Amino acid sequence: MIEAALPICVAALYQFTRFDDCAAIQSSLAEACRAQGVKGTLLLAPEGINGTIAGSDAAIDRVLALIRTLPGCAALDVKKSRAATLPFHRMKVRIKREIVTMGEPEINPLVDVGAYVAPQDWNALIDDPETIVIDTRNDYEVALGTFAGAIDPGTPTFRDFPEWVRTHRDQWHEEGKQPKIAMFCTGGIRCEKATAFLKAEGLDEVYHLKGGILAYLENVAAEESRWQGECFVFDERVSVAHGLELGTHALCRACRMPVSEEAQGSPLYVEGVACPACHDERSDAQRERYAERHRQALLAEARGEAHVGAVLPVSSAD
Repeated sequence: MIEAALPICVAALYQFTRFDDCAAIQSSLAEACRAQGVKGTLLLAPEGINGTIAGSDAAIDRVLALIRTLPGCAALDVKKSRAATLPFHRMKVRIKREIVTMGEPEINPLVDVGAYVAPQDWNALIDDPETIVIDTRNDYEVALGTFAGAIDPGTPTFRDFPEWVRTHRDQWHEEGKQPKIAMFCTGGIRCEKATAFLKAEGLDEVYHLKGGILAYLENVAAEESRWQGECFVFDERVSVAHGLELGTHALCRACRMPVSEEAQGSPLYVEGVACPACHDERSDAQRERYAERHRQALLAEARGEAHVGAVLPVSSAD
């Protein structure tokens, strides 16, 4: 399970609620995180809060205690894991239109969502041959791992998910019978909106994995697991495996996408510069800039200083 000896606590959190003054919340959260030395990203919107932060256990507990005082956040959903070093370079508290961008403003998870399924009960649901299992994450995330038998929509962003559903939903119906649909994502937030969207589209028997893949990998033993591969996370760890242990993927500092262990062995992979997926899409001048940036990052690390490297893909969800 989680390596308790690792010094850094990583907390992924979200809560759908109503915020009337995001600017005031932004100021208080940013100040608290700076005071505690916490790094990461928090997104605020009129529909709630979403993000991942990291720091010492005491620092994270203090920031979470503050968040739980916000309107509707007393029962804040938090998933904790461990890291050897801070997996973020800085702290950002941003105000957005949505805390998870679907682009369907009428969808409100506070009104109606699918049924939650605990990680311990998930296997029974997806083992049912009548259950349609859908991965709601982006294509580059699914490429690292997914549940056996799950449908991959192949969507580049969560904004593409509604159109994909509308295109394929008729395929899920048997004559005179409603389909049973189970959906999952990294930490649970995308499925809040995804299940709310499907219900608004007239699909009633909709389920989602409570706590997402992270909760499943933490609570379900590897020998009983239906999960295959690793799970992409939006921080410098890049991916995690069963027990939320550190995965094998690296981050390409050029295209900012995950790089598998096999791809890291390719002659086209140069740490900090390029990977097989983007090598031919970059000019020599660009690669020279990336190489210099990587050199500066290594020098900063040797001096024990922080260096802001490539930005990870922005989580449109967890």
